[in-house]
Amino acid sequence: MAQVSLSGIAKRYNGGFQAVHPASFQIRDGEFVVLVGPSGCGKSTMLRMIAGLEEITEGDLHIGERLVNNIDPADRDIAMVFQNYALYPHMTVRKNIGYGLQNRKIPQAEIDRKVAEASALLNLDDYLDRKPSQLSGGQRQRVAMGRAIVRDPALFLFDEPLSNLDAKLRNQMRIEIKALQRRLGVTSVYVTHDQVEAMTMADRIIVMNAGRIEQIGTPVEIYHAPATTFVASFIGAPPMNLLDGQVIGATAQIGDLALGAAPATISGPVTIGLRPEDILLDAAGPLSLEVAIVEELGAHRLLHGTVSGQPISVHVNKDIPATTGTVRVTLKPNALSFFATETGLRL
Repeated sequence: MAQVSLSGIAKRYNGGFQAVHPASFQIRDGEFVVLVGPSGCGKSTMLRMIAGLEEITEGDLHIGERLVNNIDPADRDIAMVFQNYALYPHMTVRKNIGYGLQNRKIPQAEIDRKVAEASALLNLDDYLDRKPSQLSGGQRQRVAMGRAIVRDPALFLFDEPLSNLDAKLRNQMRIEIKALQRRLGVTSVYVTHDQVEAMTMADRIIVMNAGRIEQIGTPVEIYHAPATTFVASFIGAPPMNLLDGQVIGATAQIGDLALGAAPATISGPVTIGLRPEDILLDAAGPLSLEVAIVEELGAHRLLHGTVSGQPISVHVNKDIPATTGTVRVTLKPNALSFFATETGLRL
């Protein structure tokens, strides 16, 4: 296990394209950190710099006490799990898991012991003599994880490992990977574009956008106190409602409609953030919601409509009747977040 420290790490490609702007953060020993963001935001480039698969343009990277900028990937004491599994099709599961150890000239008895331990941990005992083509996607991903586990690395790196799986299997593997990391206690960095994966798996989340870190925090911090409008709109399903408003005399308004109190330090045009679950149906509520679409999601419903002409989504329990048309709503206390209109930064 190891702490990972990044100090001013950046990546530029030929021609000056800045894939990752200078970033500094620490990943604590045994922590599970998720890098999340849209395609092209720089999260995989960041992971590949940690792995040594991309050259670091500037800054320092430490794994444990070692500066590893110029150390080969094979000597960084890391193990990677990829999106495409990267299994050898002509080898059995047993040989795939132990192949890296054979290359390192580990005694066969030690290889057999490590493969048996990883197999038991991942429920692969019944598949050890099968080829990858005889396995399901989830089983192949377990084999790839087993190959990483037997190395006893100081650091696990996961590059969108669940992207090729169907929704049900993704949910199952999410739980399995998190439980496995907890059991092994190995420092882990996980890359995904799926904010649900980030929220459910991470000890801390690093949200990236256009090569920059927008926010670092726990899932609770990221969700309830997004640092920017980008984070507010990216994290959450459905995302936070963002309304064009203003603060006049410590009152937040959209148009002439008062939404609630605002801090005395804020005034003028603002972007007002409001989570869908913080809006309540209330026959005596002060706000009028024009519902255009009711989205049935089983355990709950989403009402999509407008308030004072601005689009808004409302999360309601499945037991609450909901139809299109005009309904009255009220807001939970302290439900409003405020962002600078020009910069998108939280106020």
